[in-house]
Amino acid sequence: MTTAVLPGTFDPITLGHVDIAMRATHLFDRVVIAIAHNSAKRPLLDLDTRIALATDALAHIDGVEVKSATGLLVDFCTAEGASAIVKGLRGGTDYDYERPMALMNRSLTGIETVFVTGDNALSHVASSLVRDVARHGGSIAQFVPSGVESAVLAALRDPLD
Repeated sequence: MTTAVLPGTFDPITLGHVDIAMRATHLFDRVVIAIAHNSAKRPLLDLDTRIALATDALAHIDGVEVKSATGLLVDFCTAEGASAIVKGLRGGTDYDYERPMALMNRSLTGIETVFVTGDNALSHVASSLVRDVARHGGSIAQFVPSGVESAVLAALRDPLD
């Protein structure tokens, strides 16, 4: 059984994330969504909420599991028996950002990163933009799975400290 890890903060999960997870299941038997704390980011949604939203959003896709991840991604991948890391790319800027991490991960443990090109119709959807639209009163329903918009709006009313 081949396993891949699809890491991210998923703050919040978007339809772009769902698209990449679904595509990854065509390449791997098991895809573990690794919801992580990124020290460079300040999340709007707490970890438990992000895990619950991702679990709900991905429940219809066979072979996908959602877990929290701490520490080095490659250590998480080793513990999960993953042969690859999957990263979704919207364009060249994403590749430029992801390439050094892919090289470092391969250097540390030999694990390869597989880049999956996202659906062009979703290429403008990013969690940061979704949060920004919601912060300014716009609807994000067309960019996120069911239930995510209400969780984001609730978090905006009562932000994390």
